[in-house]
Amino acid sequence: ENKMTNKINPILLGAIIGDVVGSAYEFDTAKPSKDVELVTERSSFTDDTITTMAVMDVILSGDLSQANIVNTMQKWCRHYERPMGGYGGMFRTWVNSNNPKPYGSKGNGAAMRISPVGLLANSMEEVKAMSKAITEITHNSYNGVKGAEVTAMCVYMAKNHETKQDIRDYLISKYPEVKDFTYDKLVRNYTYNEICETSVPQAIYCFLISESYEDCLRNILSIGGDSDTLCAIGGAVAMAYYKTTSNDLITKVINKLDDDILIVLEQATDKLMKGDK
Repeated sequence: ENKMTNKINPILLGAIIGDVVGSAYEFDTAKPSKDVELVTERSSFTDDTITTMAVMDVILSGDLSQANIVNTMQKWCRHYERPMGGYGGMFRTWVNSNNPKPYGSKGNGAAMRISPVGLLANSMEEVKAMSKAITEITHNSYNGVKGAEVTAMCVYMAKNHETKQDIRDYLISKYPEVKDFTYDKLVRNYTYNEICETSVPQAIYCFLISESYEDCLRNILSIGGDSDTLCAIGGAVAMAYYKTTSNDLITKVINKLDDDILIVLEQATDKLMKGDK
């Protein structure tokens, strides 16, 4: 039984389904095989979804002032004080600060939350400007800003029917090492880390070699690492590209979300349907 499957455009769920799917595997010591169950009893949304919803909320408000971005992010993160997976230490301090300042983070948190920019922006220029404004409230390092922008741009390109080759060329222009990636090498050698430089290219590469949204998530789970965040990043691009996935997967994840989250997803669906300029 689903709450609101029909009222939410699946394209908005790419990062969220990825987060929920990855959450059950994030701290596994062994890398899972490609045929694991995607949603289990222990799957839940984490900080990746909460911060993604904050970004979506900011964009829907139309107010991209620094004050509004900070206030909205703090409001969402304080409301969900202890998500499964938890906030990083520096970010938690920022969330609870009365005068929060960016702290130079290079972490992949910049990329895991940014997909709504790629989904709701109207131009590449807007993607860059919005991504920078939203990222710099916390991750004001070159690599943090870059990781977020590349993720948002790949989502934007995928949503606007660019080919995988176009997306691959763009990704390589930002992360040349992608040229040397193979799936087998990643399965063998990739290790857990939480920085953009070694999360964003790997996650998006797993989309590039995928055959469907679900296949992208399975690729990511099987290389290991910070699974919920990599699935949020790669999953956002994959859903923007494939446009949907199985109703079963969508329903299972929607049933794990709170009404606060569903309301914002419905509002974003309305904005997408209007093709809001």
